[in-house]
Amino acid sequence: MLRSLPKLSLLFSSARNPHYLASVQRFISVGRRAASRVKIGVASTVPIRSMSTSTISSAITSETAAEDQVQRVNLLRSTDDNYDGVIVELDQPMDSTTFISILRASVSHWKKLGKKGVWIKLPIHLVNLVEALVKEGFWYHHAEPKYLMLVYWIPESPSTIPANATHRVGIGSFVMNEKQEVLVVQENSGLFQGTGVWKFPTGVVDQGEDICVAAVREVKEETGVDSEFVEVLSFRQSHNSFFEKSDLFFVCMLRPLSSDIKTQRLEILNAQWMPFEEYAAQPFIQKSELLKYINDTCLAKMGGQYSGFSSVPTSSNFSDQKNYLYLSAGALKSSYSS
Repeated sequence: MLRSLPKLSLLFSSARNPHYLASVQRFISVGRRAASRVKIGVASTVPIRSMSTSTISSAITSETAAEDQVQRVNLLRSTDDNYDGVIVELDQPMDSTTFISILRASVSHWKKLGKKGVWIKLPIHLVNLVEALVKEGFWYHHAEPKYLMLVYWIPESPSTIPANATHRVGIGSFVMNEKQEVLVVQENSGLFQGTGVWKFPTGVVDQGEDICVAAVREVKEETGVDSEFVEVLSFRQSHNSFFEKSDLFFVCMLRPLSSDIKTQRLEILNAQWMPFEEYAAQPFIQKSELLKYINDTCLAKMGGQYSGFSSVPTSSNFSDQKNYLYLSAGALKSSYSS
C-alpha cells in the first residue's frame, strides 16, 4: 500500500530546502500513518504527482518504484458560469491559514482549466476570511444583508467582470380621476420636507418587482387609494444620484379604483385630490424644466394626443418567470390595421 508524502512536499520542491528535508524525515519516522487531509469547506480533490529527488531515502524510493506516488489536494467547491468563470459559495467555517492553502490550490487548478473570473460568495458568518481573500488579490464586488461577493480575475489581461448594479429604478404615479383632479402628496422627509410642494406619489421599485406593480403599490402605501396601471408616459435617466449610481425614473399613468385617502404618516405629511391646473401652477413646478415636460406629457395624454407605453406580459429565454414589455399599443394596432 502506498504512503503519501506530507503536504509540505507540494510547497517545497527543492531537495536542498531544509524544511523539505525535515518534512520527509518526519514522514519516515511516523511509519505507515496516512497524511492528514483538511476537509472543511471542500468538495473535490485533484491528484498531484510527487517529484522524486536523489536525497529522498531509499526506503521511500523502493516503495514508489512500482507505482507513481499520488497525493490529493483539496479544492473549493465551484460551479461554472456562462462566461468561462467559476462561482464558489462558502458555507463551512475554517481558519484563514487553511483557507489560503485551499484557495491557492483552487485558483491554480482553475487557471489550468482556462477559467477567467472567480466569484466567491461569502456569508456573513465567514467574515473572518475577508482579509485573506483581499490579500490574495480579490476585491469587493457587491454586498447584500447576508453575504459579501468578492471577485478575482485570473488571466493576465484586463478584467471583463461586469460592475455591480449600476442603476436604481424609481417611479412617479400620475393618478387622475374623472373630475380631472390629480392625486398629490406632501412629504414629511427628504428633499421636499417643509417646502409645501405638492407632488405625485413616488418611490423606488423593489428587487424583483415590476414597474407597473411598483407604481400601484406606492400609491396604495402613501395615500390608501387603490388603482390600476395604464401606461408608462415617459422616463428619465440621471447619474450620481444615489451612492454614485445612476437612476431611471418612470412616470406612470394610473386609473383610480377608489377615492378615499388614508395618508401614510411615516413618510407623507398630507395627500389630496387637486385640480391639475392648480398642481401645474406651483412655482416649483414652473421653475423645473423636467417637471414642465412631464406636465405637458400628462396634458397631451388627457387630450387624447399622446400614446404611452402599456405593459404586455411576455416570456423570455433568460427566465421562466413572466416579464413585461412596455410598448405603444395604440401605435402598434394602427400599424397592423394599415
